[in-house]
Amino acid sequence: MNRGVCIVDDDASVRKSLANLLRSAGYETLAFAAGEVFLASAPARDAGCVLLDLKMPGMNGLEVQRELARQGWRLPVICMSAHWDEGAVQAAMRAGALACLGKPFPEEVLLKVVEEALAGE
Repeated sequence: MNRGVCIVDDDASVRKSLANLLRSAGYETLAFAAGEVFLASAPARDAGCVLLDLKMPGMNGLEVQRELARQGWRLPVICMSAHWDEGAVQAAMRAGALACLGKPFPEEVLLKVVEEALAGE
C-alpha cells in the first residue's frame, strides 16, 4: 500500500468523503475513527502517508504524531483541523507534520499535498 493513504478522523462523514476523493484520484485508502486504532493496525505500517485530524477524543493528533516518532514510523503526516490556532500549527510542524490543512480545504490542495507526501518517500 505504498501509494496508500491512511485517514484518521473521528468524523465518519469526513473519513468517507476523503476516502472517496482519494480513491477517485487513484489512491488506496484505509480509514480509522481513532488514533489508537490506527497505531494498532498492521496494514497502516505500509501506507505512504497519513491524514491526521488533530482534535479527536482519546489520543489527539499531536499524541498520535509523537507515538509515530517514538515507534520509529517514517510516515509523512498531513494534519487537519477545523480549529487551528498558531500554537497548534507550530506544535504539529515541530512534531514533524508535512502540512497543516484547515477544514474545509479545497480538494486540489489536499491532492497536491498528498502527492508531495508520497513523492518524498
